[in-house]
Amino acid sequence: METETIFILLFVVATAVAIAVQRLAVPYTVTLVCTGLVLGLLHVLEAPRLTKALLFGIFLPGLLFDAAFHIEFKQFQRNCLAIFSLALPGVVVAIALTALILPQVINMLHFLENFTWKYALVFGALISASDPIAVVAIFKNLGVPRRLAVLLEGESLLNDGTAIVFFTLSFTLVTGEAATADGLAFDFIRIAGFATLIGTGIGLVVSHVIKQVNDPMIEITLTTIAAYGSFLTAEHFHFSGVIATVSAGMICGNYGTVGMSPSTRIAVESFWEYIAFALNSIVFLLIGLEVHIYGLLDSWRTILIAYLVVTAGRAMVIFGVSFLLQKTLEQIPWAWSVILIWGGIRGALSMVLVLSLPEDFAYREVLVSMTFGVVILSILIHGLTMSGMLRWLGISQDCRERTSYELTRGKLLSAHAALEEINQMTRSHFAHPEVLATLRQQYEQKIERDSTALAELHLEEQQLKAEELQWAQRHLQAVEKNAVIGAFHRGLLTQDVQEKLLADIDARLLRLESTETKGSTHHTDGHNSEK
Repeated sequence: METETIFILLFVVATAVAIAVQRLAVPYTVTLVCTGLVLGLLHVLEAPRLTKALLFGIFLPGLLFDAAFHIEFKQFQRNCLAIFSLALPGVVVAIALTALILPQVINMLHFLENFTWKYALVFGALISASDPIAVVAIFKNLGVPRRLAVLLEGESLLNDGTAIVFFTLSFTLVTGEAATADGLAFDFIRIAGFATLIGTGIGLVVSHVIKQVNDPMIEITLTTIAAYGSFLTAEHFHFSGVIATVSAGMICGNYGTVGMSPSTRIAVESFWEYIAFALNSIVFLLIGLEVHIYGLLDSWRTILIAYLVVTAGRAMVIFGVSFLLQKTLEQIPWAWSVILIWGGIRGALSMVLVLSLPEDFAYREVLVSMTFGVVILSILIHGLTMSGMLRWLGISQDCRERTSYELTRGKLLSAHAALEEINQMTRSHFAHPEVLATLRQQYEQKIERDSTALAELHLEEQQLKAEELQWAQRHLQAVEKNAVIGAFHRGLLTQDVQEKLLADIDARLLRLESTETKGSTHHTDGHNSEK
């Protein structure tokens, strides 16, 4: 069967699964993997192998760019200490724990002979890359706090890049090509640093060009160039393509969209939403098709030990970082820490990295079995239990009422914006006065209906009012800051007065962020105390 035909069939299967999942309370990605396992077991079709060239050339750049494109820079910046702690030193500690514990347990139970820390180090590096796609999809459906989603997604975007770098460095260490810790540290800084510069540079150039044009097709093409161009450029110079693409995605998502018209932004976001859906569908099916069930069953004891060690190592890292951040503005509620541990689902990247090991690498087949087994266990166990765990911990409730509230509020915001535009159109004689008067009447009636509907919703009023108060305060403080800076540039304020006023606003903003963090902790604890 030709490759083109196989991919069409994979899309047919993915579409059928997506339609079926709408009637089932099962995550889409988990169902795709299960479907792939069944198809592989029955040998229904011979799918292409999930190779490094396929993953790096097609899947990773698109998936990473889409995820980074939708991360708000301010949200990322407010949580950068926690995210970088989890994705950099956290990954190093998790790899070290795996390299320390796994060989001790395996050799003690006599599952393997002479399985040393070096091979466990390679395994720890390649399995440290997490894939939050399934979990983030569940988050969106259950109304999980945005900050928790940012923590999980931001950490995953960064640790994908660090995992690939550490895998390469650990492999060179095991094979004797690199001998010193100082050399490894320098290589990591060089690879990650230059990749960030490449991604940021391409992202800024693309964002600048986007501001000069107003054509959806051209701007979609430019974002595609940023996604795949940054990845390929960094890889060409032997830097991290993952880190470059993440950097380019965040730049384009936060600065490139400023120059887009509303219709263009909708077109660009719709394009990337489809690309993410298509790539996720195929890659999760290929994960299932790549796995040989009978081979994994033969190694079930080693796989189970590896899964438990990897999960325990992640738990130590998450709880350790959470403890260290307790006295900071970025403190993480303990219930959130449990979700971050459970959200460390492994995916295609780990499978591709282990398959890239040379055929003559010692214990290669063992590492392949362990990696594939841990990936399947994490997807099935964590993906299927995440919804129940979120509810049990009190982090998410039935969000239908909240969705109705946000939908109605969104309609009001858009209607008011349209009404303001009609006023502007009236002043500029954009259309006949009677036409504009008819449109104004329609929108005023719409606003009246939605205002009545909003008043009738009774949704955790105290919590909701507190959230909206904090959002409004943050918005007003940003307005104050812009006013002070504008007054200084117009010569109405001296520099000394400007600095004092800005310091006062920043202090109030810090107090507000501290209150938000404590509020989220108390809210979670409150739900837990009710149980």
